[in-house]
Amino acid sequence: MTDRAYSLFEEQQQARGIDLNQVKKKLKGLQIETPSWGYGDSGTRFKVYQKVGVPRNPFEKFEDAAQVHALTGLAPSVAIHIPWDKVEDYSKLRSHAENLGLSVGAVNPNLFQEDDYMLGSVTNIDPKVRRKATDHLLECVDIAKATGSRDISLWFADGTNYPGQGNIRKRKAWMHEALAEVYKALTPQMRLLIEYKSFEPAFYHTDLADWGMAYNLAMKLGPQAEVLVDTGHHAQGTNVEHIVAYLIDEKRLGGFHFNSRKYADDDLIVGTMNPYELFLIFYQILHASQDSDAGVVDTVNNIAYMIDQCHNIEQKIPAMIRSVLNVQTQFAKALLVNHAEVEEAQLRGDVLGAEDAVRKAYEFDVAPLIQAIREERNLPQDPMKAFLNSSYTQDIAVRGKGGASW
Repeated sequence: MTDRAYSLFEEQQQARGIDLNQVKKKLKGLQIETPSWGYGDSGTRFKVYQKVGVPRNPFEKFEDAAQVHALTGLAPSVAIHIPWDKVEDYSKLRSHAENLGLSVGAVNPNLFQEDDYMLGSVTNIDPKVRRKATDHLLECVDIAKATGSRDISLWFADGTNYPGQGNIRKRKAWMHEALAEVYKALTPQMRLLIEYKSFEPAFYHTDLADWGMAYNLAMKLGPQAEVLVDTGHHAQGTNVEHIVAYLIDEKRLGGFHFNSRKYADDDLIVGTMNPYELFLIFYQILHASQDSDAGVVDTVNNIAYMIDQCHNIEQKIPAMIRSVLNVQTQFAKALLVNHAEVEEAQLRGDVLGAEDAVRKAYEFDVAPLIQAIREERNLPQDPMKAFLNSSYTQDIAVRGKGGASW
């Protein structure tokens, strides 16, 4: 970065009434959780292309995640998935993470990879299967207590493929029954983050198909249950930022699973297909952060920004670096929206003026701003280049090919 480039950027923003000191403060506070499964061999239901050097156990996943955080300064926590990341002693995993400058993030139960769950987990017609699934959820709460994790991140593959296959209303009741039991096991600091998905692997109906169902369930459970928005889990054309604004206003937006899609739940790197949508999501969040309602502001301040991607053809660590950098870029652009200018245009009924006030923030090149932040934090100017020029890829080649098996 040249001083001239940043000086020009600074002049532009000052002329627009943007306080760059506040922008930089918020940008430095951005934290993005990466997923343990994004570092291992994973991918589509067609084939997993095994890579050399991928982690053989959860401890090595955290070591790879530490590389991402060290180079970007953006990713201080790692979500775990049970049983993929099951260990004998979770206090050791927690200590290992802390020694690497990380923490254990959200705990994700797995209720979709066992034969017993073919016809559902907590919504299965068999009470023994429902009990098994609920016990696994309770196990994950205990793991979260041992690792110091705040969030239990819930996604269910439960649903049906054909009319008449299941009793939809009974399944709804069983879902609530299971999660009510889990909710009671939480500590006061913990949260249930309830994710939804319109389809896949269930194609006739999904038990938690949209944000409204997740929101309704969260409201029934209590204030420690909130909605998790996965950016790839919506029908085509869905206005995700509208959902975000609505849930913020209801004080029930708990977090995100960031990824990108072209057609359905493609699990592509966040920001690669529709970066403007990501920018607009952050615009809604940052606008709400200025709200006079303390509950709205508290909701915004506690949103968990999490990556949820399975990198199949990409190299794992570079893909994760690209992911968090893409989020940082759109967050930085959203910080440049002049909300007073937008509101003034709205009050005038100036449709194009309001749209322009939002869009022109998106059109700024924020590279000088981000590079200034990296300089101030003693981070590499080009995190991707720094990783590719390091010896880490060669160092982990001793792990061999294939890593840990799911």
